[in-house]
Amino acid sequence: MKQILLFLALSTTFLFSSCEGDPGPPGPPGDDFLAQVFEVDNVNFQYDAESNSYISDFISFPQNVEVFESDVVLAYRYEGTVELNDGTFTDEWSQLPQNIFYQDGTGDIFQYLFINTFVDIRFLIEGNFDLTTLGSNFLDDQIFRVAIVPAQFASADLTMDDIMSNSEIEVINIEN
Repeated sequence: MKQILLFLALSTTFLFSSCEGDPGPPGPPGDDFLAQVFEVDNVNFQYDAESNSYISDFISFPQNVEVFESDVVLAYRYEGTVELNDGTFTDEWSQLPQNIFYQDGTGDIFQYLFINTFVDIRFLIEGNFDLTTLGSNFLDDQIFRVAIVPAQFASADLTMDDIMSNSEIEVINIEN
């Protein structure tokens, strides 16, 4: 009996793993929604005593990069190169915002941030201590990677009542 069940289980697995469904509909012709990525090197920060922060200059997006209101801008900071298990090397990137715990045990934290418009980006460093103590390895010749991800605003204009009535969420009122 166990052998028959095992045979049925294996044959069913084989049968379903070899099935293929109909392909989905093709997307609109000519609509390639690829993100655009560029790198900015030699970014240096200047100290702003009023806000106790470091600020980079505005960095213009390349001429061939067009950013729309609905697009998403992501930024990454270059961390260095690391060796992989197979002996090859690759770059490491950290997504912003990025918190860095400075001088272990002191509670000092600073953060790399960015702000952007449709035409440029600016990088910032903010922290909870006197940032003038930061070393130049955090401030000078930084490398950032910027990705512009195409997106569209959602067309649905739903209220909370619409969402609750169209889902299988049950609201339970708990009285004290």
